[in-house]
Amino acid sequence: MKQDTPDISNGNNSKVSFRFYAELNDFLRIERRQEVFDYPFHGPLTIREAIESLGIPHTNVDLVLVNGQPVDFTRKLRNNDFISVYPVFETFDISDISKIRRSPLRIPRFVVDAHLGKLAKYLRIMGFDSLYRNDYRDDEIRFIASLQHRIILTRDKELLMSKKVNHGYYVRSVVFKEQVVEVLNKFDLYSGIKPLSRCIICNHKLHKVSVASLSDKINPEIGSSFDEFFKCRNCKKIYWKGSHYKRMSQYIEQFLLYNPGKL
Repeated sequence: MKQDTPDISNGNNSKVSFRFYAELNDFLRIERRQEVFDYPFHGPLTIREAIESLGIPHTNVDLVLVNGQPVDFTRKLRNNDFISVYPVFETFDISDISKIRRSPLRIPRFVVDAHLGKLAKYLRIMGFDSLYRNDYRDDEIRFIASLQHRIILTRDKELLMSKKVNHGYYVRSVVFKEQVVEVLNKFDLYSGIKPLSRCIICNHKLHKVSVASLSDKINPEIGSSFDEFFKCRNCKKIYWKGSHYKRMSQYIEQFLLYNPGKL
């Protein structure tokens, strides 16, 4: 079982001071949030080990300053260090100062864990590349994220606490509509919303097709009632701007109300 602070019963009085910023405080005990607090430690301990012992996935951290200087996760704690820890800055390029991230993700792509199916669906509805299966294993998610440079979206902190994971985000809300808004805000996705551009079934891109090419695949009444049709080349599903599209558009409008840039 992980301890919140390491054992110092052998008399070793080494300690550092931590200060966590912004949403990283969500992972801390209440009395430590938005506060400088002491962290006693025993023996050699890395920045990453200390941060994760406090319950914070390293994937949610983008910048660590020790005594005002940027360091990476392998830096060992030294007595009386002052450590400032900042959350991921996916929408800002801090590669010149961060020793942790190689570069920000310019075009976010996601792999969503099995418990966030509705979130994955609505990200696809808005046109964002979001891989999802309800039977993904944790090791599969980590492998896909590493291989395809995707951001893991999850409510399982343990999934993110692995050296194999470079980009991940712990979704706070348990309500799917709030989850959608949370992810839109976190990664500043509003300007990238493109409804009816991605298949909500298999996540592949949609392509515009002529009604003539669909004459044997759709109801003639539908073919004569709509001008634009889209088809997924992977699963062959066909889309048009009918009542279902209107409902999706209404949902998106609700999400846009939360866009700080529109207030």
